Amino acid sequence: MPSQWHMLTGEEVARMLAVDQSQGLGEKEAEARYREVGPNDLPRQQGVPLWQMFFNQFKDFMVLVLLAATAISGLLGEYADAVTIMLIVVFNAILGVLQEFRAEKSLAALQKLTAPEARVVRNGQEKKILAARLVPGDIVLLEAGDRVPADVRLLQTAQLEVEESILTGESLPVRKDPATTGSGVGERRNMVFMGTMVTRGRGRGIVVATGPATEMGQIARLLAGAQHEPTPLQRRLAQLGGYLVGFCLLICAAVVVLGVYRGEPLYNMFLAGVSLAVAAIPEGLPAIVTVVLAVGVQRMARRQAIVRKLPAVETLGCATVICADKTGTITQNKMQVRQVVTAGGSVAEITGQGYEPRGQLKFLRGRESRDWQLLMKAAALCNNAVLKRGGLSISGFFRGRAAGQYDGWQVQGDPTEGALLVMAARCGFWREKLVRPEEIVAELPFESERKRMTVLVREKTGLVAYTKGAPDVLLELCTHACRGEQIVPLTEDVKQQIMQQHSGMAAGALRVLAFAWRALPSADMELSPENVERQMVFLGMAGMYDPPRPQVGGAVALCRRAGIKTVMITGDHRLTAQAVAQEIGLMGRGDQILTGQELDRLPDHELSARAEKVSVYARVTPQHKLRIVRALQENGHVVAMTGDGVNDAPAVKKADIGIAMGQSGTDVTREAAGMVLADDDFSTIVAAVEEGRGIYDNIRKFIRYLLSCNVGEVLVMFVAVLAGLPLPLLPMQILWMNLVTDGLPAMALGMDPYDRDIMFRPPRHPRENIFTGGLGWRILGSGVLIAAGTLLVFALAWYQSKQLDLARTMAFNTLVFFQLFYVFSCRSEYHSIWEVGLTSNPYLLLAVAISAALQLLVNYVPLLQRLFHVVPLHPVQWGLVVAVTLLPLLLGTVYRTLQKRLKEKIMYLRV
Repeated sequence: MPSQWHMLTGEEVARMLAVDQSQGLGEKEAEARYREVGPNDLPRQQGVPLWQMFFNQFKDFMVLVLLAATAISGLLGEYADAVTIMLIVVFNAILGVLQEFRAEKSLAALQKLTAPEARVVRNGQEKKILAARLVPGDIVLLEAGDRVPADVRLLQTAQLEVEESILTGESLPVRKDPATTGSGVGERRNMVFMGTMVTRGRGRGIVVATGPATEMGQIARLLAGAQHEPTPLQRRLAQLGGYLVGFCLLICAAVVVLGVYRGEPLYNMFLAGVSLAVAAIPEGLPAIVTVVLAVGVQRMARRQAIVRKLPAVETLGCATVICADKTGTITQNKMQVRQVVTAGGSVAEITGQGYEPRGQLKFLRGRESRDWQLLMKAAALCNNAVLKRGGLSISGFFRGRAAGQYDGWQVQGDPTEGALLVMAARCGFWREKLVRPEEIVAELPFESERKRMTVLVREKTGLVAYTKGAPDVLLELCTHACRGEQIVPLTEDVKQQIMQQHSGMAAGALRVLAFAWRALPSADMELSPENVERQMVFLGMAGMYDPPRPQVGGAVALCRRAGIKTVMITGDHRLTAQAVAQEIGLMGRGDQILTGQELDRLPDHELSARAEKVSVYARVTPQHKLRIVRALQENGHVVAMTGDGVNDAPAVKKADIGIAMGQSGTDVTREAAGMVLADDDFSTIVAAVEEGRGIYDNIRKFIRYLLSCNVGEVLVMFVAVLAGLPLPLLPMQILWMNLVTDGLPAMALGMDPYDRDIMFRPPRHPRENIFTGGLGWRILGSGVLIAAGTLLVFALAWYQSKQLDLARTMAFNTLVFFQLFYVFSCRSEYHSIWEVGLTSNPYLLLAVAISAALQLLVNYVPLLQRLFHVVPLHPVQWGLVVAVTLLPLLLGTVYRTLQKRLKEKIMYLRV
């Protein structure tokens, strides 16, 4: 009865689902329910079975024509030829199935990498699990930025608002209340539904429906048929493939017509033309592109960069600016309070290791008094983090939100709040000892626009508000200050002194938070921000330090060498941001810092002009991020933007490469992003850019290989017919050559390691043609060289021996080994084979070895000799074949070596 859950009270729902509201389900009970109801997944499109993949390989028009020609061959009594061609076609189909199967498996693996998670309570412990493992009865915790993982009957809420447009079409978020009921889906305020987004507040509820039983499950049937969209590169290559098909068919038709005109049998020429077309058309190109993209994405995942959208892979190689959050991305997000300054003038240093609630408290000035005690209470109570000892269960591909462990103590929650909680505990102020849960009346949650958070607590003296937030913001809300034991008016001189202290702390790279307090005049007043957060008493400030990540300095320097500008964005004070930027070498000569207030005063055209010189944006809001992205894009930059909060989503989506945080990020931001950082580390972004460049390089490598070989094959047949020579290759030889050269070597080339200096090159233009950089001329030149060498060997053998089978055997082997040796030349556009390393890609060596062994079997197994019409070659003949086929590799190596020495000499002369 999923549609009736909203009519029941929370206690009735818990009783019906046999779950304790405070303890949640036990693991054994949850596992039993999972086996009963199955995974919490929506219906998806079923994958294509292997047998269907196999038969799909025979739907291609050219293959069907070839099969028809094979049948005609059998009817004419050419049984050996018919069987041979049929076997080659079947083997080719098997290879196509392997490529397609590999691509589907790779894409399925990518979907698993971005599996959503849910926070639940099981056995009384909060933990993260894969959303697919949720079962009815699970107690789920929700907060702003989360995607609702199942249909949930709410038990408790704190200003919870949910965006439900995907279900109801209502664009505005809906305020949720556990006590209300309603009839339609959009009116059920005590429920939240799978797939909707939490935009504000927090909530706790019981899962009442999962998977197909959810409201979203009814919509899923409409979405299950959605197809995977090709990337822009795949679309361009598909278009290229169409042009190549037309060109190849034209050339093959010309070969057939010229051959018949010369007196060759129509059947033989028809079969030769079809075989040549099958070999020349790069039908495996789309599959190999998909495999390379997917394998590259999985390689990126091993480096903690999880790609959600394949186009992001292509765009990564074009990035010219990386805009990164300071906290958690550039820094370690392991905040530690180092200094506390009270409104009364006391200054203290707090030391300790990690999250252990033991350390040393040293007063540099003043002593512990009322302002100190109230500040510590505010730090402990105005806080949603949890400090505890023992194991923390975290599952899934993303680790728990900013969770860490040191000396057995763990913080679960926001790192800044965790640092404050540890500080208070080290000074003897434990939240659990200060208040009971029922004494916390309400919370005004932190929002980036308000830059503050307030908790209302019922104490013996009445209702009290504790607030923490940015010092400049809190000072505007305060009318008094607590100085020692007394509360005095907050004069402008005192405000100025406080801000000077704040500037001094910020200059030391400390992130500063301020605290305020207020005894409310009436317990019956409306608990709104406007009523509560005014006429407050300023208590003091705490300065925290978040050290930069160890690898960030090197990553910033690598970006500079790669022609990529790094921009740091933070909500921290200008001086704090400047200190961190200087420490990691981010700011160069002439670089500027721009604050949020300054940014607000700049019109868009002035911001675009200044954006080129700005390396640090301080005191900015998520809304500012969107303006920064637009300003950089107007200057022609390809922008990568990081984000974690709900309000970051527009900027992340607007950026060319949206990057969400895996640990501290919200589901909303992950949905908008093309890539997720599993470790929130800036150096991972740089590693992803390197991978993106490498993937594109590998695609160019096998395009060069595939098309050069196809051009060579077509030219061999075309020029031979024009020159009046006998056909150098028979149809089954052409098909066999296509099988052994275009399959394994091309796939292995797609997994080639990247050039070591790939990050020393400038970013490529996003609309760059695939043949840019002389690739088209290299393909044409290599194809001509391959064809010329093959025709030379064929002509020599034919004119000297007058034995057509011998001449064809030599041409056949020359063309095959030309391609097998040429694949090594395609491994780099910038370095010789010796610089790349002959053994650096063992997959390629194995692929070439297998292909060469298969070719030798054709030459020396008697049965295969008869089927392919070849004869054994003498060592001298093999010497000619090897010498000619090695020529392009040797010439390429010599050319690149001379080119490199010439560049070095020019650079030396300039110096």
